[in-house]
Amino acid sequence: MTTEARPASTTTTTPPPVKERLPILKLLAFTAAGFLAIMTETMPAGLLPQISKGLNISEGLAGQLVTLYAIGSVVAAIPVIAATRAMNRRPLLLYAVGSLFVFNTVTALSSNYAVTLGARFIAGMASGVIWGLLAGYSRRLVPEHLQGRALAIVGVGQPIALTFGVPLGTLLGSLFGWQGVFWIMSAVALLLVVWVRALVPDFPGQAAEQRLPIRKIFLTPGIRPILAVIFLWILAHNILYTYIAPFLAKAGIGERVDAILLLFGATAIAGIWFTGLFVDRKLRVLTLASLAGFAAAALILGIGQNSPIAVIIGVVAWGLTFGGAPTLLQTAIADAAGDGADVAQSMLVTIFNLAVAGGGVVGGLLLESSGAGTFPWVLLGLGVVALLVVGTSKSHAFKAGARGEA
Repeated sequence: MTTEARPASTTTTTPPPVKERLPILKLLAFTAAGFLAIMTETMPAGLLPQISKGLNISEGLAGQLVTLYAIGSVVAAIPVIAATRAMNRRPLLLYAVGSLFVFNTVTALSSNYAVTLGARFIAGMASGVIWGLLAGYSRRLVPEHLQGRALAIVGVGQPIALTFGVPLGTLLGSLFGWQGVFWIMSAVALLLVVWVRALVPDFPGQAAEQRLPIRKIFLTPGIRPILAVIFLWILAHNILYTYIAPFLAKAGIGERVDAILLLFGATAIAGIWFTGLFVDRKLRVLTLASLAGFAAAALILGIGQNSPIAVIIGVVAWGLTFGGAPTLLQTAIADAAGDGADVAQSMLVTIFNLAVAGGGVVGGLLLESSGAGTFPWVLLGLGVVALLVVGTSKSHAFKAGARGEA
């Protein structure tokens, strides 16, 4: 008796899809670069008496160390990024971070005011290059559908530096002197150079045929509405953020500025986390919701500006709704710009810094003319205008649906 051979089964088991993971250590190098750039900018604000005494100048002149750094960022961002598009990305980032190491060291060694200002200006230029690179470079590390989440991780460095930069600089200055603080920043930059060189992969620059003229990138559909929203939103934020002390004084909590800023920073980080979860699928919805929430926070602060509890509620809403703004705006402009993303990001950096400076100017004028109580109402107006721009810009900027969706 023979036994018939059974046919082999044709049923196959499909393995479960492999869950893609973000390259956290690589992305955190970019987070650290952004943190370092902002820390280097804001830190002198907490060291003005020491810098003034050390360089034998007034505190007003010492404050120009912050101003020259910001001007350097504005001046360098667009032309340097545009001129270096053909360069490989990692060497350019290493040059920029290395420049922070060199010119923070010069600042630490200098006893001459003019030399110090020059070092701060060039350090600011390096910062402008870093900010122009971060978004486009970090997006290339991950697949398209994770690019927004990657930017959220990269963006965490910003609120941490803004929240802790000045008090940390003041604390370190009391321990090591103002020059010692710059030595510490130089050491951090050097460590970051090693980190980037060891872990972050290189990517080629753009070929000649990919390098669009700056004017053409600016005129790309969607770019100008996004830049307008950036200016309005960041201007509104910085009017209140820069002059938070006199505003809090109206509610009788002027002596708790440090605690309120810490609360803002913590809620901003929570806002970034939430934005990172959904930005790749719901960019438009998140942007509209964040701006609407920002306007609502301004309304709460305006109506309840004499109540400590209302002000605290307003600050929490402000932090939650503004925290994800950089991630949303960087994602939107990179999506709209395509091959021109790096230059578009440098435009974002320029407009961002102009809005920061504008917040200081406009806030100062409002404070002198009508008092801190007008801040929330101006924020509300600017937030509503930005919301209208987003609402009418859905074909090319702030698109609905998931990235790459037909």
